[in-house]
Amino acid sequence: MNLHLCIPALFWPDNSQVDIYRHLELPALETMLAKSFCTEDPGHSVESWLCEVFNVQKQHDWPVAPIVLQLDRGCAEFRDNYWLRVDPVHLRIKNNHILLGDNHILNISLKEAISFTDSINELISDDGLTLLPLHSDRWYLQCSEIPELRTFLLSEVVGQNINNLLPHGNDSSIWNSRINEIQMLLYEHPLNQIREAQGDLVVNSVWAWGGGVMPQKVHTPYTRIWSNHILVSALAEMGKIACHNLPEDTGELLRYSDDSGEQLVFLDNLHKYANYRDAFNWRNELMKIEQSWFAPLLQALKKKQITQLKLTAISEHSTRSFTLTPGSFWKFWASVRPFGSYS
Repeated sequence: MNLHLCIPALFWPDNSQVDIYRHLELPALETMLAKSFCTEDPGHSVESWLCEVFNVQKQHDWPVAPIVLQLDRGCAEFRDNYWLRVDPVHLRIKNNHILLGDNHILNISLKEAISFTDSINELISDDGLTLLPLHSDRWYLQCSEIPELRTFLLSEVVGQNINNLLPHGNDSSIWNSRINEIQMLLYEHPLNQIREAQGDLVVNSVWAWGGGVMPQKVHTPYTRIWSNHILVSALAEMGKIACHNLPEDTGELLRYSDDSGEQLVFLDNLHKYANYRDAFNWRNELMKIEQSWFAPLLQALKKKQITQLKLTAISEHSTRSFTLTPGSFWKFWASVRPFGSYS
């Protein structure tokens, strides 16, 4: 079995915080990195890396909205139409910056999402638009014509200053004006008043992103995929690839060790903590991954249950892949170094 383990935000995104790696005990991961063959490619967002792996072409945007819509809606009724994600967010002003938070900190329910979008739809109905809250934090907007609009992925802007990340293109003024109107509506929304009284963050804006039309087809070299990420599940369904939820550890996965194909494990547990610069939980999660994944996979590789193990670390700065085979452990000259030395 060839196994590809992809981990966004494996390395802490802020290189200036060198103390982040202090006292992290990661012997299995450090051994993997030391004995591997390393290659480096340009940086990626999570969605752009996944689209490229499945040979999805970028349109104005990476077409996340129509791809995931098929999974959320469960039909192909609107396959040829242009869809845009317009998701609930929280904006906060800090030091002349506008910082954005997503549903990881909002934690709104589907009932709340329906209430918010019912009000928004009253506002935008004259434009012939309808916002569909098919999930608590996945809202979809269908456009009769393809707008000249380029947006930034939500994963690219979470925790960031959005001043220079707003939608751009020939139709951007229309869309930015529309979003401003939605912000004014949300400011006085009764549900936000209730949330604020309860000490919850308010939904005070929306983020437009991931627009496009459904790709005709996708294809990928993987024969089996393990992931809890919604875009991975949607792409796997399009490509008719077996896709399983992530197990707690490698036991279930290694039962397929006789599979002659290449399996992908997409492990994005670290990503949300890195986005919000939550160092405490990022460190704790990394140590859990060491015990549940790195250590048992290292042993499986040594026992030749795995023919090749490829570990890919995705970040906006670079995409690094570390490849090992059972023979890699004969590299006696490759000394094990602290994990932080690779950042």
